[in-house]
Amino acid sequence: MDLSKALTISARGMDAQTTRLRVVAENLANQESTGSSPGAEAYRRKTISFENQMDRALGAPTVRVKQIGRDQTDLPLRHDPSNPAANAEGYVKVPNVNSFIEVMDMRDAQRVYSANLSVMEVTRGMLNRTIEMLK
Repeated sequence: MDLSKALTISARGMDAQTTRLRVVAENLANQESTGSSPGAEAYRRKTISFENQMDRALGAPTVRVKQIGRDQTDLPLRHDPSNPAANAEGYVKVPNVNSFIEVMDMRDAQRVYSANLSVMEVTRGMLNRTIEMLK
């Protein structure tokens, strides 16, 4: 495989994982965001999906973000009559964000990012050694 292709493929993987980390960070930042009026919707967890895409210029498959969507599971209710978003019974819709799941997703994205970075470092080293041999 051409070394420049390896660099490009790894860079695309790193871009995808950067987007994934941004989505996780947004979910964690909004895990307590409720609505501002009675019965209003709370923050819905964002989800991300990837797909392989054939890059014709490279002649190799790469990964890209297919979609950033919203988790449509039911929003949990919490009894908090003093909240401005509470309904007549005193319940507030809270975000469907589970910090444990988000942290695990973050760790996985970090590992994949790190693996792609390692590929780039090895490839760069091979390029440097090739240049040294040509001198």
